[in-house]
Amino acid sequence: MRKFAVVPWMMMVLFVAPAASAQVRVLASNGVRAALEALKPQVEKAAGQTLAIEYGSTAGLRRKIEAGEAFDMAIITPQATADLTKSGKIASGSAVDFARTGVGFGIKAGAANADVSTPDAVKQMLLKAKSISIVKEGASRVTIDKMFDTLGITAAVGPKTKLEAGTEQSGESVAQGQAEVEIVPLSEIPLVHGVQTLGPLPGALQEYLRFQASVSANAKDAAAAKKAIQFLTAPAAAPVLKAHGMEAK
Repeated sequence: MRKFAVVPWMMMVLFVAPAASAQVRVLASNGVRAALEALKPQVEKAAGQTLAIEYGSTAGLRRKIEAGEAFDMAIITPQATADLTKSGKIASGSAVDFARTGVGFGIKAGAANADVSTPDAVKQMLLKAKSISIVKEGASRVTIDKMFDTLGITAAVGPKTKLEAGTEQSGESVAQGQAEVEIVPLSEIPLVHGVQTLGPLPGALQEYLRFQASVSANAKDAAAAKKAIQFLTAPAAAPVLKAHGMEAK
C-alpha cells in the first residue's frame, strides 16, 4: 500500500482561526443613548453586523471626527452633520433625520416635585434652587442659556450653576445631592440611577433637539451602516423612541 505524505499547509488550514466578526463603529450623541441601546439588538439583526457604539456630546464627537477618528456611522445634531459633510468627513446625501427630544428638568429620586408647568413657575423654581447642574458642552446648552435670558435670571443663577463635563457627571451631581436640579435633554435624564424627571421646559421655553444619522465618507462597510439607519428610521422604531423620551422624525 502506498503511503502519502501529509502536506503541511493542508494541516494548517484546519487550525486557521475564524476571522473576527465585522462591526459597524458608531459615534452617537448622549441624547440618543437610551433609545439606541434598547434598539441595538434589532439594528444589529437588520444590519447583519454588531454595533460598536461610543457615546459623548456632539461637540466632543465632532472634534474626534475632525481629528480623523475612524467611524462608520454617526448620530449627532444636524448642524454638526452638515459641517462634517462639507469638510468631507460624512458622505454627502447620507444624512437622515432620526429623532428629536425636548429639554427638561431632573431631580433626585424621591425629592419633592416643584411646579414647572409655566415659564413663571420655572423662574421661581430656578431662583429658589440652591444649585443647578447643566452639561457644559451639551446640545441643550443653547436652549438653556436662552431660557435663562428670556426669564431674566442669567445673573442670578450663574453663580450657583455647575458646568459638568457630561451627562453622567450632571446626573450623579443630582443623585448625590450636590445639585438640586439638572437641566438636560429629557432622553438623558433616565441614564443615571437615582434621578427622576421633574418635567419638560414649558411653552415657548422649549426647543427640541434634533438628531441625524449619517454614514462616514470612509466607512468600511457603508452598506451595513445604511441598513442600520434604515431600521432606526423605520416606523417599527417609533414606539421604542417614545418610551425613551424621544419622538421619531
